[in-house]
Formats: sequence, C-alpha cells, structure tokens
Amino acid sequence: MNNKWAMIATWRMACDAVAFGADLLKNGGKCQDAVEKSIMIVEDYPFYKSVGFGGLPNEDCVVELDAAFMDGKTLSIGAVAGIRDYKNPVSIARKLSSDTFNVFLVGDGAENYAHNNGFVRQNMLTDRAKKTWEKRKKEMYENNLSAYDGHDTVCMIALDKDDDMAVATSTSGLFMKRRGRVGDSPLSGSGFYVNNDIGGAAATGVGEEIMKGCISYEVVQRMKRGESPQEAAQNAVMDFSMELTKKRGKALAISVIALNNKGEWGIGTNVEFTFVASNFERECHVYIANPIEGSRDVKIEIASKEYIEEYKRSIQKPIE
Repeated sequence: MNNKWAMIATWRMACDAVAFGADLLKNGGKCQDAVEKSIMIVEDYPFYKSVGFGGLPNEDCVVELDAAFMDGKTLSIGAVAGIRDYKNPVSIARKLSSDTFNVFLVGDGAENYAHNNGFVRQNMLTDRAKKTWEKRKKEMYENNLSAYDGHDTVCMIALDKDDDMAVATSTSGLFMKRRGRVGDSPLSGSGFYVNNDIGGAAATGVGEEIMKGCISYEVVQRMKRGESPQEAAQNAVMDFSMELTKKRGKALAISVIALNNKGEWGIGTNVEFTFVASNFERECHVYIANPIEGSRDVKIEIASKEYIEEYKRSIQKPIE
C-alpha cells in the first residue's frame, strides 16, 4: 500500500460527499466504497434536484433514475436506467457489477432485481420536486417555455492506496423528459469509463449530445497516450465540440472529469462548470471552471466559502 489516493466529482453539490470519500480513502478505504457511499450522500439529499430523492420528474411527474458503477481493476460494469421508487440506484448498479450476465437493467426489470435483492423501496418524488414540476408546467403553458431544464449528473472517480480505481454516476436525468428517456450517464464509454492501468473519466451535461461520442473512453485513451488528465479532458471536449459544430451547427453543454492512476486530476468543459476534487497533496475544494473565449483552454479557480454558502442557501429556498 502506498500513500497516493485521489477523488474527483462533478458539480458543487458533491462537496460534502467528496469530503467524506476523501477521508475514507485517506484512511485506507477502498475506491469502490468511496464512490458508492459518497454518491449515496448526494442521492439522499432532497434539495439536489438532479439526483436521487428529490430529483426532478419526467413529463408525467414520475421520477426515473439512472446510475452506473465500474471497477477499474476488473472492468466490471453494472447499470440501471429508468428505475422508479428505489433508493440509491448507485448501489443497485454496483451490485449488478458483480454478475457476469444481465449487468444493465432497465425499467421493470431493474425494479424487479432491486426488489429481489432487498434494496429499499421508497417514493422518490418529494413535495418540493412536485411543486417545481407544477410551476414549470404552468410556465410552459403561459410563456411557451422549453420543458427541459436541469441535467446535472453526479459522477465520481476515486483512486485508493492499493492503486485500484472506480467510477460511478447517478442522475434523475433531464427535467420533464419523456417517459423512458435515458441519457449518457449509465452508458459505458460515453458517460463513464475507468481502467486501473490508466485512469478514469466521467461526463455530465446534455446526455443526447454526449451520447453522440464515446467521450469518457476517449479521455482515458488520451491519458494512455501520455496526455495529462487536464489535457486529455479539455482536448477531448474541445475536439468533440468542434466536430458537433461542424456536423450539426452547434454543440450543447458537455463537461468531463478525469483522474489518472497517479492521483492527478483534470476537467474539460465547453460551459461554466463546477467540480470537487481532493488528493494526497491537495485538500478538498470546490472549483469553478470557465472556457476562455477564443481559446481551447479553460480557467479554473477555487470557489470561495461565501459562494458555497450562498449555493446551499439558494437550493433550500421555498418554491413560490
């Protein structure tokens, strides 16, 4: 066992969860437990509207959740999509990763598996999320607004002191999505990928855009060819954004986190993006990343304590 460990996650909502995971890794805990247990913290917090309990519902006001887990040592994968009324889909995904066959289950099949394996059944629609849905329906009718809003998948990658790596994702997907819609988050190579021999990556943003390429796998392969996590992630996002713009006229929001097997992290993004990272050399911080106009580069700054406190206040404001 060595002293190197690291963890990175998407979005400022992962701040407390990564602090928990970092402490676990620092004390010799396993990466698989770190990503699962840390994502469970995000899933269980009702004020995070894009993940787990309190996640925003689909067009029929039903919460459908997607999640995935991958072990970098064995390349084992587990995933669920469109699962309803079961707590902590990331744990269901991890359980599936221990099987040889039937490792990606959707809808009724995922729910039946969760039931048969003793996972907690729970109504995932909160009163707050229902009020948000009702408010948006009214706004759509009165102001002809787009239905879709909110697509912030929580993704986490971890390296432990045994040099093992793992990645996991969890999301309620696109707000007001069509029943049965699945984004990139549970799709291997697109929403996530990890290999102990190289490192890992995971994506967040508009799933329909990210699914047009295997960007997480691409980032890992770039690291294999010698690019740093920062170079690999940002170059992959910029090249893919340029390709989408060339073929389709524009590129929607895409952000990627990356971590190599040395404990070095990086991110790539074509929009403003927040993330949380910590390793054996750096304490846990929330970072804000912004693309630099006219450049392929991105500016990364540590978020202030006031910024984090204001965010926590804002997500708990009553729905009017």
